[in-house]
Amino acid sequence: MIKNYKLVLEYDGTRYNGWQKQGNTDNTIQGRIENILSKYYNQEIEIHGSGRTDAGVHAKGQVANYKINSKYVSEEISNLTCTEIQRELNSYLPEDIRILELDEANERFHARLNAKSKTYRYCIFVSDKRPVFIRKYCMALNSMPDLQAMEAACDKLLGTHDLAPFSDTKTKKSTTRTIYDITFSTEENDGGIYIYIDFTGDGFLYHTVRLLVGTLLSIGLGKCSQTIIDEIFEKNNRKLVPFLAPAEGLFLMKVMY
Repeated sequence: MIKNYKLVLEYDGTRYNGWQKQGNTDNTIQGRIENILSKYYNQEIEIHGSGRTDAGVHAKGQVANYKINSKYVSEEISNLTCTEIQRELNSYLPEDIRILELDEANERFHARLNAKSKTYRYCIFVSDKRPVFIRKYCMALNSMPDLQAMEAACDKLLGTHDLAPFSDTKTKKSTTRTIYDITFSTEENDGGIYIYIDFTGDGFLYHTVRLLVGTLLSIGLGKCSQTIIDEIFEKNNRKLVPFLAPAEGLFLMKVMY
């Protein structure tokens, strides 16, 4: 009998080479989880994430699924509830990876193929220096950008676009995606100002959110005008993007189904 399990995960991506398992390293989040699942269930397990987070990128709401063949599972594990399995798996996972939810899912559920939208958050800290204990989780800025100019520029990004020029993806597949919403919020704390930019869309390409942040910040800091977005789209030229925001400020917050 095949069982399909759905996971909601959080992880600190600082010391990993991204989510996706790679042939040249076992230091990936997918690889670490699969290794533990395979030993736990006494069979080779493949876990499917809702999307690939880059090296250094974090998640507060990554969704994944994996299937097991119950005939290879010990009777002891077979009698456990999902809550008990979650607790045991968490005891084997490293401290920077944690299962928030574990439930049995419909056999056809697939974390990536069934996802309807995803929300990513980018965190920026404005001050002369980042606080020591959050330095791995935000980008640092010395001066406050013009948030009104950045918000106004977002109108050019919302909707359906070919996001190839805002990506480092090399693929023959469609690069057209729809961005539903981009929102800004701020918080004064730790002797500075946190800026949070939330991006919600039906999917994002490799580096897209970080390239969008780099473009919006360049507008907010007065280094270029809003017309840079039109130019990037019209010329379909990745080289026109001002800069790639660093990985440590990016979080996968939520996946909707």
